[in-house]
Amino acid sequence: MEKDLSRVRNIGISAHIDSGKTTLTERILFYTDRIHAIHDVKGKDGIGATMDSMELERERGITIASAATYCEWRGHQVNIIDTPGHVDFTIEVERSLRVLDGAILVLCSVGGVQSQSITVDMQMKRYKVPCIAFVNKCDRSGANPFRVIQQLKDKLGHNAVAMQMPIGLEADLEGVVDLVAMQAVYFDGENGETVRVEEIPEAMREEAEALREELIDAASMYSDDLMEAALEGEVTGELLIEALRRGTLERDITPVFMGSAYKNKGVQPLLDAVTNLLPCPADVENQALDMNADEAPVTLSSDAGKAPVALAFKLEDGQYGQLTYIRVYQGTIAKGDTIVNARTGKKVKVGRLVRMHADQMEDIDSIPAGYIGALFGIDCASGDTFTDRNSRLSMTSMYVPEPVISLAISPRDNKAQNNMSKALNRFTKEDPTFRTYVNQETGDTIISGMGELHLDVYIERMRREYGADVETGAPRVAYRETITQKAEFNYTHKKQTGGAGQFGRVAGYIEPAEDDAFEFVNNITGGSIPTQFIAACEKGFRGCLDKGPKMEFPVTGIRIVIDDGASHAVDSSEMAFQAAARGAFLEGYAKAKPVIHEPIMKVVVESPTEFQGGVMGSLNQRRGIILGSQDEGAICVIEAQVPLVEMFGYSTVLRSSTQGKAQFTMEFTTYRQVPQSIAEDLVKKAQEEKKNVA
Repeated sequence: MEKDLSRVRNIGISAHIDSGKTTLTERILFYTDRIHAIHDVKGKDGIGATMDSMELERERGITIASAATYCEWRGHQVNIIDTPGHVDFTIEVERSLRVLDGAILVLCSVGGVQSQSITVDMQMKRYKVPCIAFVNKCDRSGANPFRVIQQLKDKLGHNAVAMQMPIGLEADLEGVVDLVAMQAVYFDGENGETVRVEEIPEAMREEAEALREELIDAASMYSDDLMEAALEGEVTGELLIEALRRGTLERDITPVFMGSAYKNKGVQPLLDAVTNLLPCPADVENQALDMNADEAPVTLSSDAGKAPVALAFKLEDGQYGQLTYIRVYQGTIAKGDTIVNARTGKKVKVGRLVRMHADQMEDIDSIPAGYIGALFGIDCASGDTFTDRNSRLSMTSMYVPEPVISLAISPRDNKAQNNMSKALNRFTKEDPTFRTYVNQETGDTIISGMGELHLDVYIERMRREYGADVETGAPRVAYRETITQKAEFNYTHKKQTGGAGQFGRVAGYIEPAEDDAFEFVNNITGGSIPTQFIAACEKGFRGCLDKGPKMEFPVTGIRIVIDDGASHAVDSSEMAFQAAARGAFLEGYAKAKPVIHEPIMKVVVESPTEFQGGVMGSLNQRRGIILGSQDEGAICVIEAQVPLVEMFGYSTVLRSSTQGKAQFTMEFTTYRQVPQSIAEDLVKKAQEEKKNVA
C-alpha cells in the first residue's frame, strides 16, 4: 500500500440508473491493468461486469450491492466503490459516500440530470463530498453535453464548468478537446487504449478558446496567481489545475468531463482528473465524537502512527463468515491487534485482513489511515466505530431512511422455515433499510423495505442463496396515525383487589406536534403526581404509540402535556401510573379527531412525447398530483406525487401503455392524510382481519 497519502484517492461512482456507472468502472479497471478483458454489463457475453459479482446483478444488468476495488494510475492508488443507481438500494450509496473522500457523478448526455441524480447529489451534500462530473453516452442519438452542464447549474445548483468539448457527437464522436492543455485527444486501438494527442481541428479552435476563457474565469476565483497570469495572458496548465483543485475541494466548482465509456472514449482523461482534482485522505477533515468528554468533537488526523479509529460501513456474509468493510481514518489496524467496539465496549482481536476486488480478496497485514479494507470474523453492526483500548471515540453514523413498504412471507415447509430465518438474520444485519418482525396477532413474518424491487431482490436471494422457498402475501403500506386537534384527558386508574390496590390519576391534554416526533411535557406543579412516577407516565404514553387505537398503525406527530393528577400514599405505584397514562391516552386520542396518513412517493416518468397524455392519465387515475412536465428532445419527463398504495403493479401498466418505451423511478417524499372514503375502507379491512384472527 502507498505510504504517501497524497497519492491515494478514495472515490465513488454514483449516478441515476442506467447512466453507465458499472460500464465506466469496467473501463477504468481495464485501462489500469486490473482486468485484461472488457465484459458486457448486461451479461450478453455470458460473463457480465467484474463489479456485478452477484448472479442476480448479471441477470438483471443492474447493480444491487456496492462493490469495492482498487487500481493504480500514474503512480496513484485509487480505491473505487461502484454504487447502485436504483433508488430502492439508496442505502448502498449512502454508506459508500459516508466513507469516501471524492466522487464521480455520472450523467447521461441524453437524459441529463434525472431524479436519482438529484438524490445522489443530496447525499453528497450531506457528507460534503467533493465531486467531478462525467457526461457519459456522448455517442447516443440526441446527446447534448452542454445542455447537461446547464442542468447541473439549474437543477442541482452546481457551479459546473466544462473541462472538455466533444469532437463530433452521436455516431460521429471521435474524441475530446482538452481545454486545459488546448489539445485534441483521440482514443485509438480496439479498446481505445492508445491515447493520441493532436492539434485542435481548425473549425473548432474559436469555440474551444471561448470555452477556455470561461474555464479560466471560473477558476481564477480560487487563485490570485491565476488571476494575475490571466491578465498578462500567460496561463499555464499547472496554475489552472491547481486553482480548479482548490475550488473542487471546497465544493464550489464542479469540473465536467465528457465521453462514452461504452465506446472507450474519454476514460483516461477522467482518471487523470481523479488524481489531479479530487482530494487525498489528508485533504478531508474528519471528525469523531469523544464519548468520555460529553461527545465533544475531535478532529482526526490521517497519521498512520496515531491511535486507530475506523468505521464499519458495510457488512457481508461471505463463505468464511462475516466480512466487515472498514475505512480507517486515523492510525493503523494490523493483524493481531486488539481493537475495541466503541458502541458495545467489546474487545476484538484482529484476525484476517483483506483488500477487496469485487468478490475477490487479497490478504494484507495492515490497513493504514486513509484506506478501505475488510476484516473477517468480527461481530458488529453497520456504523460501529473501532478504536484502541485507551480512547472512546465514535464516528457519526450515516442517515438511514425508514422503510415504506411491507410484505408478509411464509415458508412452505420446516426446512424453508429454518433457511428463511438464517436469510433474514443475515439480510437485516447487512442492510439497515431492510427490517423484519413477526405480527403477533396473525403470526405472519413481515419484511419491510424501500420498494417493490428491494423486497423482490431479497426474496429471490432467499430462494437462490438459502434454498428457502417462501410464499408472499399482498404488499402492505406503512400507514401511520395522527391527530388533528387538541383534546383534554383526565383519567383515574383505580383497582381494588385483595392486598395492595392500584391508584393513579393523570390529567392534561394531547395536541398535534409540528414534526413526526413524539413529545412529552411535564407541567406538574405542587407534586400532584410525585416526581418518581413521571417517568412511568411517559413510559405508559410511549407504550401506546406502536399501535394506534383506531387502526393499529404507529402513532406519530403528537405532543402530550400533563399538568395535573393525583396519587395515593399506599396504592400508587409505577405500574398504576403506567396504566393511568394508557387510559388517559385512549381518552384524549379518541376526542382529538384521529386520521390516517399514507406514504406519498415522488414519481418521475420518462416517456416518449407521443405517450405524454396517456402517462399523465395513468398517474391521475392513481390519485397522483402532477407537479410538472418538461420536454427534453423526444423525451418527456413527468414529475408527480402519488400514494404508494396506488403504485403497485404500475411498471406493467406503464410498459403496456407506452409499448415498453417509458421508465419510471420512485422514492419516498412525505406522509399525507388519506381521503375519508379510503380511510373508512381501511378501518373495515382492519376489523375484518381482527375477526378472522379471533
